Amino acid sequence: MLDWTEIILRLGVATLAGGLIGLNRDLHGKPIGLKTLSLVSLATAMLLVMVHSDDTRIISDAGSRVIQGILTGIGFLGAGVIVHAARHFRVRGLTSAACTWLAACIGIVCGLGQWRLVTIALVMTFAVLTVGNRLE
Repeated sequence: MLDWTEIILRLGVATLAGGLIGLNRDLHGKPIGLKTLSLVSLATAMLLVMVHSDDTRIISDAGSRVIQGILTGIGFLGAGVIVHAARHFRVRGLTSAACTWLAACIGIVCGLGQWRLVTIALVMTFAVLTVGNRLE
């Protein structure tokens, strides 16, 4: 199993990298931004850290298919959160959709008992949501 430092490093760099890309999108007036891409990058890194840890034996082939199905279904749910305003052509709800997908990822990781990943991901999530508003 990875130690706390390695998990923090991997999730932290993923969150920062996604945030930098999102900041660029914010600065160019695009509808997807710092918070959304930080959360998406964090969620995907969290799942890969879980899959590539020494505990990969806890995920069977059937479990892998369940995870794939959950993430696909949650993607559709997240898409339903995004609202298009007809008059102003504005996209709204991207961060909420990313939070929906991240919550599903955290649920998967909780279900697999990866408590360090859950703890670090939650701290980083709330940091992104709190600091992201100020940076955007």
